[in-house]
Amino acid sequence: MPKFVIERDIPGAGKLSPEQLQAISQKSCGVLRDMDPRIQWVQSYVTDDKVYCIYIAPDEDAVREHAQRGGFPANRISQVRSVIDPTTEE
Repeated sequence: MPKFVIERDIPGAGKLSPEQLQAISQKSCGVLRDMDPRIQWVQSYVTDDKVYCIYIAPDEDAVREHAQRGGFPANRISQVRSVIDPTTEE
């Protein structure tokens, strides 16, 4: 199943409170429960003005549909082609 990185432009994201982040997470999970079970939210990274989300999904359209249903921006969706880490050098 393909993996995607979603870049979401959210000005001030790094200043969101734990309660605000929880509400966003709850909204996302609620939308996912109503969608194809093959789409999964893996993890998100919050920076100052962006959120980078990792999703497993059958295709980019499923990722876009989740964003639209949840009212989340999806400014850029990129399919992961390879994963490397420090052990790749071995």
